[in-house]
Amino acid sequence: MDFDLSWLLWGLPIAFVLGWVASRLDLRQLRIENRQAPKAYFRGLNFLLNEQQDQAIDAFIEAVRSDPDTSELHFALGNLFRRRGEYERAVRVHEHLLSRGDLSRAERHRAQHALALDFLKAGLLDRAEEALRKLEGSAFEGQANLALLAIYERSRDFAQAAEVAARLEATGQGDFSGRRAHYLCELAAQATGEQAERLLREAKALAPSSARPVLELAALQRPADPQRSFDTLMALAKQSPSSVPLLARALAQDGRAAGREAEALALLQASYDQLASLDVLEAIVSLQPEGEARDWYARHLDREPSLVAATKWLAGERLEHEQHHPKVQRALEHASRPLLRYRCAACGFEAKQHFWQCPGCQAWDSYPPRHVEEL
Repeated sequence: MDFDLSWLLWGLPIAFVLGWVASRLDLRQLRIENRQAPKAYFRGLNFLLNEQQDQAIDAFIEAVRSDPDTSELHFALGNLFRRRGEYERAVRVHEHLLSRGDLSRAERHRAQHALALDFLKAGLLDRAEEALRKLEGSAFEGQANLALLAIYERSRDFAQAAEVAARLEATGQGDFSGRRAHYLCELAAQATGEQAERLLREAKALAPSSARPVLELAALQRPADPQRSFDTLMALAKQSPSSVPLLARALAQDGRAAGREAEALALLQASYDQLASLDVLEAIVSLQPEGEARDWYARHLDREPSLVAATKWLAGERLEHEQHHPKVQRALEHASRPLLRYRCAACGFEAKQHFWQCPGCQAWDSYPPRHVEEL
């Protein structure tokens, strides 16, 4: 049978036309899909910028359905869930990302970090710790260590916190010597005898200008040897004059117990001349003869318009209408009590006592050694 070449001549153009039509249909479909996904994505961004988070979530969910392989949309959706406090949904999104086999190493670390943040925000500290530890050696290692440090501080696991802080300092993430000294002091509070003293001396070596290790070391020495405790406090006062308000009361107490009131008084008066601190003033008054104590409050009023000092001076004064003195005194003490609080410089949290770590914002060394009235 002879082959008819005319069919070949007709077939080639027809095949070409059919291929061209098919390719155009595929391109059209691809353009439609690519057009739909960005529209949903940009609509979600628009809602997000207008702080319409519910609508933004709906738009991103629609975009993810149109293109389930787009990891960026998953990250955006997971972050939105976390910001809204829907931690279970955020966890599911990031766990789904981690289960994908086509995810690059960098994106896998990013998803692991996002998952750790989900657990952290949800208060699941054990799961957050486990997730953060998997980021060792990744680009998120520094952030993971900072988060681990916050977890260990929050759970008061100061031995682990000290290890992480040392690791952060070794990798150039900042100076953590002050924090590490606080951790050692916390560990010393749980120890006894020689072990406690060793930890406090390590803390002192880490942060020589910090008052806390020295104050706690002196408190450890005080019952057995007030002389030694007094010498410890005197050394700190000379090395770090700004810490005198914190140790003034203990210094006066040890000076009296060791029979060295004159030395204590001389140092306290020199400190008061430099800075008229209420804590130093009270320590000086405690070392004065009874008849001269009130005169110091009057001297303070010459330097500072202090309601606290005026209230204390008035407590020993006889008034013309003496029958009204008790209620006037109570009113003044009530008014001056808030002025004797300490205030956190980071968040403004006020407390009756001086804290090394703010109970409000958890910042370390954020309480200046001055009362509210002196700020």
